[in-house]
Amino acid sequence: MAAIFAEHMGAELAGDLDQTLATMTANPHLVNVPTMVGGAGTDGVRDFYANRLIGQFFPPDVEFVTVSRTCNASRLIDELVISFTHTTKIDWMLPGVEPTGLPVSVAFVVVVGVEDGKIAYEHIHWDQATVLVQIGLLDPAGLPVAGREAAAKLLDPTIPGPFFPAG
Repeated sequence: MAAIFAEHMGAELAGDLDQTLATMTANPHLVNVPTMVGGAGTDGVRDFYANRLIGQFFPPDVEFVTVSRTCNASRLIDELVISFTHTTKIDWMLPGVEPTGLPVSVAFVVVVGVEDGKIAYEHIHWDQATVLVQIGLLDPAGLPVAGREAAAKLLDPTIPGPFFPAG
């Protein structure tokens, strides 16, 4: 299971559209939950990868830190922290938002379904509010949201919180 997903991610990171699709079933789907960007079926997923992911997956300084991984016979679930500097367009994550040059660190949960040794689906979750705070598009004042602190606390649960008053 881990090898299948590693091959898929490697093809995505390399920007190899055909190899990425070769790791997937004949009728895959992909949903980036916070933005609803993704695709269904081979044509929809190909369009997503070609127009929203390949060449704009993450900026070159991206770092992935795995927090946990859970697998069974048909599903892999990764919990990770992804950090990068917003120096390039990331249309699947921040559609219509120009690069800000600001650092971002955010927790992700990626649910991957596998059928017959191929990726059948990806459901990708993250807290968009923490991203928007970090790139300056959401003022956290008076709101129960955090920025980089949220991902930092996931990596180190001893960090004090909450950062907003109880009430």
